[in-house]
Amino acid sequence: MNAQAEQAGSIADIVKLVVCPVLIVAGIVAFYQFADFLMLYRILGLVAILCLTAFIFLTTEKGKALAQFFVESKQEVKRVVWPTRDETIRTTLLVFGMVFIVGLILWLLDMFLFWAVQLLMSQGIQ
Repeated sequence: MNAQAEQAGSIADIVKLVVCPVLIVAGIVAFYQFADFLMLYRILGLVAILCLTAFIFLTTEKGKALAQFFVESKQEVKRVVWPTRDETIRTTLLVFGMVFIVGLILWLLDMFLFWAVQLLMSQGIQ
């Protein structure tokens, strides 16, 4: 009996998951089909269909799992220890300093290699 209930639930979920994209496509088609109506009414109709689709999707197992994921993500963001303003400024300045130093080293290396290639090609001697 329990297996039949699970199978019926999964079939209902499959039907709902098929209906969702069909509703979205139907809403978009209706949006363009009723071009002679006021734009406000067309947008409100499209938003209503999107809300209905979201509601239908959230009643499926995948929708419930997605909603649970967003709730857990929000809780996880609250647990993050964000750096203070001073730590952020120090880290940013350190990154800028390191980028400048590495850029300077690469520029010097490029100049040296350019000079060495010119010398090897006998273009540096005049």
